[in-house]
Amino acid sequence: MRKVLFCFIFCFCVSTLAYSAPSCGPKMPEQKQFFGGFQTYTVFNRTLENDYGKMHSLQDFALLSYGIFDWLSLDLKGGEGNIRQRSEVGPDINYHTFLGGGYGVRLRLYDSEKTKMIFGFQHISIHPHTASIGASKNKAVLDDWQFSFLASHDIFKITPYIGTRWSWMNQIHWIDDVRKLEKSDLGKSVGLLVGTNIPLSKEIWVNVEGQFFDATAVTGSINHAF
Repeated sequence: MRKVLFCFIFCFCVSTLAYSAPSCGPKMPEQKQFFGGFQTYTVFNRTLENDYGKMHSLQDFALLSYGIFDWLSLDLKGGEGNIRQRSEVGPDINYHTFLGGGYGVRLRLYDSEKTKMIFGFQHISIHPHTASIGASKNKAVLDDWQFSFLASHDIFKITPYIGTRWSWMNQIHWIDDVRKLEKSDLGKSVGLLVGTNIPLSKEIWVNVEGQFFDATAVTGSINHAF
């Protein structure tokens, strides 16, 4: 069953060019093991479709991962985030920090002594405060979906990795009670990710990751294995 699942995932990735790197990096919990941590994710630039302009977001999360099997983990996060929209035709809007969260799964496709390959799916949703522009109330929700693939290799004590991703980011926008869906530019949905894990002790490590092409973003987290 596991081999059939891996073959399906591999064929899906090849057929859609849907590669990526999970925000948690290549280190996964073993079966019945927990990882905890704190993460900051900054999206400096994400282009939206048509004339909706560009989107910026700062997000902070508490992380929790659980090893369902040695090769499969469930990743959860909860915290807060904001949205800043820089429109080409309308006013710029700052939606101040409020609730956010996400979930995902990671599959270890290959595991040798120093080299690993990981496939993942992640979803993040950000619900900032409503912003007032004149007499109108503007509400926004940011939904970020991505499929991911990465490869890592241990070098001395650190674990650098590289990956690609297919992502779909939507900003859902309400003006009073009128809803609009402001999608990210699907022509820029394939991105590159590079990062590294840096151990501070046997149980504690730092993860740093950069994202390019489809978005300009950086992620940093500190993690603990229980």
